[in-house]
Amino acid sequence: MRYAPPGLCVNDFALLRDDDGTYTVLHLQGPWTAEFDHLRMETSYGRATSTDLVRWKPEGTAFGNGLPGRFDQQAVWTMHPIPYGDGMAMFYTGVSGLTPGGWPLQSVGLAHSGRTDGTGWRRHGTGPVVEADARWYRTGERMGWRDPFVVRDDESDGWVMVVCAADASLPVEAGGCVAWATSDDLEHWTVRPPLISPGDVDELECPVLERLDDGSWLLLGSIGATGGFEAWTAPRLRGPWTRRGPLGPTGSYAPRVIAAPDGSRVVLHTTPRRVDLTDSGARCRGMLAQPKSLVVTDGSVPRLQWWPGLDAWLGEETQEPVLHAVGDIGVSGRVEITLRTGDDGPALVVGCDGKNLWAEGPAGVPLGETVLTEPATTLRVLTIGEYVEVYADDVFVLTTLCYSGRPAPWTARAEGRTRTIPVRPVLLPDPDRDDASAVWPGPMPS
Repeated sequence: MRYAPPGLCVNDFALLRDDDGTYTVLHLQGPWTAEFDHLRMETSYGRATSTDLVRWKPEGTAFGNGLPGRFDQQAVWTMHPIPYGDGMAMFYTGVSGLTPGGWPLQSVGLAHSGRTDGTGWRRHGTGPVVEADARWYRTGERMGWRDPFVVRDDESDGWVMVVCAADASLPVEAGGCVAWATSDDLEHWTVRPPLISPGDVDELECPVLERLDDGSWLLLGSIGATGGFEAWTAPRLRGPWTRRGPLGPTGSYAPRVIAAPDGSRVVLHTTPRRVDLTDSGARCRGMLAQPKSLVVTDGSVPRLQWWPGLDAWLGEETQEPVLHAVGDIGVSGRVEITLRTGDDGPALVVGCDGKNLWAEGPAGVPLGETVLTEPATTLRVLTIGEYVEVYADDVFVLTTLCYSGRPAPWTARAEGRTRTIPVRPVLLPDPDRDDASAVWPGPMPS
């Protein structure tokens, strides 16, 4: 249901689907530590496989740093593999070192494989294939040139790459943008002016392009390190692009789109955890979260909904205490739902009052909040270990973390009355894992 390799955290990732239906995830990986250094600890890609996008099997390391002196000697970051010939071509971020001010020097490289399972990569040459162009993008301190994503051009027989970059015409704190480049052969690229430059974000990371059924385009991009991700749509790759607002709430990050086994579009993303698995621990890179259905209808704002493929992983309804569970609650006014309790009262509460939705920890400590576009009539709450998701009228709107309390029967308090909420237990794919990257099993016995 959530995945990280044993003992490690997951950061940005890419998804592949082989001809036999097997899914492969390639992901950045690093250890659990409060002093995480992505220049020294994100030096390889992990790999895992799945047949259903829920149960993932670790398959070891698939790619690593380049040789000393090369553009990718320091770190390898976000990647995007695409089918090419009988195998794959993979564009990836290489870090050569640091600027005098300590900023990572980034560029995009290319690797090839004769296989389609995410293994067997060999670098194309010893240098990058595309670098930031100083006419439009920062190239030294506070530069950005990472997270490549490549698709077929919709106006030629060539290719288009989008890249996370820094708009040189804007202040650093507002210069996050999506750069783009074009190529006829995947090896020689022409850098273009920014494709999207909102002017109000510091970084617009992990851009994703998806061509929709009507031929138009959807672009997803993470807003900074913690701002969730937003959506843009356009009739053509070259625009004009229309900003559609948040698609994934704060805490969700690095979205990727892929066809589910039933053929529908789903989005997978990462979610953070906390060092030492306590509420006071520093946030760190986390885990791959379960899929959400991607819904895009003509003229409407894209949205993420509950994916029906998860229903097979839910047990029969119960009113007993359950740590991993899904519950549905009707809303007709202010309601507060207690999911876990502690020695002094509720330890995890989700509340809703019209358009206002929030989550609280022990003693009412705020964990997260959002304002809905319309008052909610139903809520679906999912908790897997410390991880909490809330869907309002089937739309994914809130996620947070809470390591406090112990399982209790879910109760909803509204209009001065309290009732018990039946829940469906979540059947974990790997319930016996006990390493640091397994799903949090609840508080240790005292």
